[in-house]
Amino acid sequence: MTPVARISAAIEVLDDVFSRRRPVADALKDWGLAHRFAGSKDRRAIGDLVFDALRHRASAAWAAGGEDGRAVMLGLMRTHRGLDVAGIERQISGERFAPEPLSAEERAALAEDRLAAAPDPVRGDYPEWLADELGRVLGETTVAEMRAMAEVAPLDLRVNTLKCDADRAARELASELGRQPERPALAPLCLRLPVEPERGEPHIASTESFLKGHIEIQDLGSQLAAEFAGARPGMQVLDICAGGGGKTLAMAAAMGNHGQIFAYDSDRRRLAPIHDRLARAGIRNVQVRAPKPNTDVLDDLEHRMDLVLVDAPCTGTGTWRRNPDAKWRIRPGSLAERIKDQVAVLDQAARYVRPGGRLAYITCSLLPSENGDQIAAFLDRHPGFSVVDPASVVAAYEAEAMVVLGEAVTLLPQGLMMTPLRSGTDGFFVSVMTLRS
Repeated sequence: MTPVARISAAIEVLDDVFSRRRPVADALKDWGLAHRFAGSKDRRAIGDLVFDALRHRASAAWAAGGEDGRAVMLGLMRTHRGLDVAGIERQISGERFAPEPLSAEERAALAEDRLAAAPDPVRGDYPEWLADELGRVLGETTVAEMRAMAEVAPLDLRVNTLKCDADRAARELASELGRQPERPALAPLCLRLPVEPERGEPHIASTESFLKGHIEIQDLGSQLAAEFAGARPGMQVLDICAGGGGKTLAMAAAMGNHGQIFAYDSDRRRLAPIHDRLARAGIRNVQVRAPKPNTDVLDDLEHRMDLVLVDAPCTGTGTWRRNPDAKWRIRPGSLAERIKDQVAVLDQAARYVRPGGRLAYITCSLLPSENGDQIAAFLDRHPGFSVVDPASVVAAYEAEAMVVLGEAVTLLPQGLMMTPLRSGTDGFFVSVMTLRS
């Protein structure tokens, strides 16, 4: 396909996403099935255009003075791909397979600096109805943080210390991929592969390093969140929303296979990947407990756990770098449902914490209603719990990892927050609480 044909295809996919309010992955898959002549490079290029357009949907649409796929693509080229009107006209020429030439109205809109007077949600590319929520926690940095959230995320890997050390894993990856991974200063066990659009994202799951269990794919923020929870050798730990096991695996490595982790999820289908992952990582101290009808499979753990980890269901507003279409599909109703889920799982988790034990609550969200507000409400319902000083949580990690986080995390009254702008991670909130002895 020619470059202009790829632009036409991207516009077609965007119109499908906008009109049917469907996940972009489904729209791209359906387009590929209907256009089997398109090769893998074409599909990847079209996907890159579509994802970039969704990252910057609000600002691109505003710049072009429209809301459909064509307007968003034109605005993307003008505001985020550095093309002036003449440059866009060379792309939008009306030749075979190319989009129609610019209209007089489009040309006039693209010639203006429309974003200079745009409202904050447009300049920051986030939903207007979340402006107050985000402003409560991000304040004057909201637009800058949301712009960082609209950038492409790097690929982060966690070194599995049960099988490998970071230096060796870095050498293995450099040899296998022909790319030298970066070593973020915030976490000694993180290897980062920056974005290289011309090469695409490497298929880590097919590398020897991955197949041998030396590395796992996990965002740096998720790695830090698991560390902040404070799992240590010999502990009894319950991961009550274990899902595919990302934080279970991280805690098992931190515990050196000593002690016991119980991995549970209310939906047994989410647990499906965990068994293979545990085996590949060489983990021996995890017991997976799947739900059973009419049976409380966690009944024997009540008041016995040194640590209960709640990786809570949430809106995922902190993951918009990786799921840019999700920020335009989120609605107030879905936020309300997640808040109800969080209340339920926090109340359930409290049952299993022993006196003197810890309860760690984690979300990949930046919204106060899912974070600090939830903790404040939980403490009202469970007065025996109190928040561990977030500064001491950070200090304990810094002492163990021999790093300095500095201003990379934001300390809040009920916990701490990581963001793309400050931390170089996805957005995460972590609160560690303890139960009075």
